[in-house]
Amino acid sequence: MLEFLIANLPMLLCLLLGTGLIVAEVFLPGFGLPGITGIALIGVGIVLAGVHFGALVAVGILLVLIALLTVLISWVLRSAAKGSVGRSELFLREKDALGDAEDMRALVGRRGRTLSVLRPSGIGDFDGVRLNVVTQGDFIEKDRDVEIVDAQGARIVVREIID
Repeated sequence: MLEFLIANLPMLLCLLLGTGLIVAEVFLPGFGLPGITGIALIGVGIVLAGVHFGALVAVGILLVLIALLTVLISWVLRSAAKGSVGRSELFLREKDALGDAEDMRALVGRRGRTLSVLRPSGIGDFDGVRLNVVTQGDFIEKDRDVEIVDAQGARIVVREIID
């Protein structure tokens, strides 16, 4: 067994490193050096397998490697999204977006005026600040007084003030 590993070490290293680089490419933006290098290393490993063991074995290794990569990448992505990996410091989170959502809640109760027709979305002016707003489903004409009744993230809900 040890002799087999030593004799086929270049092929095994190429296949393992290539697989690792392709999995790493999943987390890197764009299609860059790790992905290209990983594909090249897998290609070299398959060619070495074909030279030592024949074309049928090389095709079999390639099919097994493709299946392994599919399972490995899907497992890594699922773990990144839902598992402990997703909660680690390796991944960026939108902390500012959460802060902005809480800041928008402070607008509830403010009064302003519509700058466009709201059917059901449009633009409102609240103390000189133009905001994209949505009605609760009603049609509101331009230049009407409105009040913010709810704010969830970037969605600001208004209702018309009827005097």
